[in-house]
Amino acid sequence: MKDLSLHLLDIAENSIKSGASKIIIKFIEDSETLTLIVEDNGIGMNEETRKKAISPFFSTKKTSRYGLGLPLLKQACEATEGKFILESEPGKGTKVTAIFNKNHIDMKPLGDIRATLIALQTSQPHIEIEFEYEEK
Repeated sequence: MKDLSLHLLDIAENSIKSGASKIIIKFIEDSETLTLIVEDNGIGMNEETRKKAISPFFSTKKTSRYGLGLPLLKQACEATEGKFILESEPGKGTKVTAIFNKNHIDMKPLGDIRATLIALQTSQPHIEIEFEYEEK
């Protein structure tokens, strides 16, 4: 994935597939870091599934044995010496936190976040999508 907006789209689509009726997307930015948080109220994952979800050789899709979204986002974070956190609990949803070091040479561009949010909202009008941006 070339930019963060594509990662955001992929993670939000995971939320939709997990039955989420609400997705909260947050960007928190300071002089050194950019944090992307995607939180949903979908079905959630147990500990075993959560551990497998960051492997590219695991997918819940019946049409594919590979699930690249979370592993590629984790790799993008780690490429900037950042941090990736996946929290989930069955019946309570999932929270993905990706912390990037903005000044690292391997930091991906943001991409068109606005177009991504519009695409999500127009393609899934029944899902509540909340967007927050915070600059520290």
